[in-house]
Amino acid sequence: MKEQTKATLRNYGICALIEVLIAFLVIWSKGFFAHSLAVNIQILSDAFFVSGILMTLFAGLMFVSQEGAFIGVGFVLRNVVLAFIPMGRARHELYADYRARKLKNAKKSSNRYSLVTGLVFLFIGIVFTVIWYKVFYNA
Repeated sequence: MKEQTKATLRNYGICALIEVLIAFLVIWSKGFFAHSLAVNIQILSDAFFVSGILMTLFAGLMFVSQEGAFIGVGFVLRNVVLAFIPMGRARHELYADYRARKLKNAKKSSNRYSLVTGLVFLFIGIVFTVIWYKVFYNA
């Protein structure tokens, strides 16, 4: 296999493993084996939905971060730290210069691993919700 394919599979595997761990913790916290089938399907729905939505939100946060949305926060924190360092204000730079330097050094990568795995787990959670609704919901 090519190195790029191995790296891609490894990244998808890591994201899926993290989501399986989150789903397992949700299942374990709700006592999966102590309930009826209807409640177990609800627990599975919750577990996959929670892990999927957390990973999807993490992917969104990574996207926003790569676009430079948090550069201002870094600038403010850097200036706060420099205010307490002796002669720190001598290294002060304007925000426009700081932003240009950070955007120039930023690595633009299209990592969609967390988004894809998050949406898959979210879809599985929705499928379990639909199964519970069609089989066990008595309205």
